[in-house]
Amino acid sequence: MKYNTQMEAARKGIITPELQLVAEKEKMDIEMLRELVASGQVVIPANKNHKSLDPNGVGNALKTKINVNLGTSKDCLNLDIEMEKVKRAVQMGAESIMDLSSFGDTHAFRKKLVEECSAMIGTVPIYDAIVHYNKDLAEITAKEWLDVVKMHAEDGVDFMTIHCGINKSTAERFKRNKRLTNIVSRGGSLIFAWMEMTGNENPFYEFYDEVLEICRNYDVTISLGDACRPGSIEDASDASQIEELVVLGELTQRAWDKEVQVIIEGPGHMPLDQIAANMKIQQTICKGAPFYVLGPLVTDVAPGYDHITSAIGGAIAATYGASFLCYVTPAEHLRLPTLEDMEEGIVASKIAAHAADIAKGIKGAKDWDYQMSEARKNLDWDKMFELAIHPDKARRYREESTPEHADTCTMCGKMCAVRNMNKILNGEHVDVI
Repeated sequence: MKYNTQMEAARKGIITPELQLVAEKEKMDIEMLRELVASGQVVIPANKNHKSLDPNGVGNALKTKINVNLGTSKDCLNLDIEMEKVKRAVQMGAESIMDLSSFGDTHAFRKKLVEECSAMIGTVPIYDAIVHYNKDLAEITAKEWLDVVKMHAEDGVDFMTIHCGINKSTAERFKRNKRLTNIVSRGGSLIFAWMEMTGNENPFYEFYDEVLEICRNYDVTISLGDACRPGSIEDASDASQIEELVVLGELTQRAWDKEVQVIIEGPGHMPLDQIAANMKIQQTICKGAPFYVLGPLVTDVAPGYDHITSAIGGAIAATYGASFLCYVTPAEHLRLPTLEDMEEGIVASKIAAHAADIAKGIKGAKDWDYQMSEARKNLDWDKMFELAIHPDKARRYREESTPEHADTCTMCGKMCAVRNMNKILNGEHVDVI
């Protein structure tokens, strides 16, 4: 039986190879997973042209996945470094890579990614249109915007962030309701500026059916971008953000009617006390479509440490409904991330994702912690390193501060509670001198 998309196959009762693999990874009943994909509650981004893909599912009933942003800029144009980041990110367990390149030979880099990278690959065609056409923003036509979407689909990207929700109505509301930090989405700001300069409707909204047809033909998951995401906690949950979300809810149903898979993108900066409510609102308006959040960053005052502010918000967001966390590095708001920045961001996001999976009761999540606790009880250092989210750092810390006795560390020495409890419960003498 033929099918175009994972959603169409699931609705027809077809078990695709990708669905089979995801069910095995998630330890989930395959029929249950098929029903979730059929309803849109889970997506399996898997472009037909991405032959090297190791598929993963994204949805609230599954393990929380993380995405790593990378790519070149005019000031940092080294494709080899970006490819090194890709390889390291996959080694560290990132399920998704987004190529946000905005300068250089973006097409060659994207093709290399598709050929060599096993993670899900996402892009933002709006950025690439600027590079591809190399002309004034206002001179790009609606057809040209859509042609870049088609080019990315043909190249094999698995999901695309497309800013469809900021239409003329949303833009007018944004202008009437002044914000502290305006529009901080790069793609959102570009399409807003294009609309203002040309007087035209957002082409991705006006010609949304054409966008869906492209996505359907290649099984590209559409990630509905949040142009009006808050760029400061002051702007969180304002009228512009919520109106755009309502539009995204309508666009979600239209995509599902065409059997196109959908992800919804969510807030960037948000106080702790608003996160759970925002997750509930999204799940209601967008009928449970997977929610993809940047953070949220829970305070604006930590440049250099925004991987921490993001992880705090991400853990809460994923506990209450988000299923896909876009990592944030210590370099957020400051520079293009280095390889080291990327590693710090991945670790922080993985901690947030796993903490949420425990809170949600995802099958097998606590098993990892049980094994670590068991290794700690047994003072099995090698096993602890093996189980650590970042084994290299854990091993390095111990090697840099060697204890006198192998069954201790340099914090407590022979006063180690674990060591002494093991001894006394085994009927041994406890020597602490």
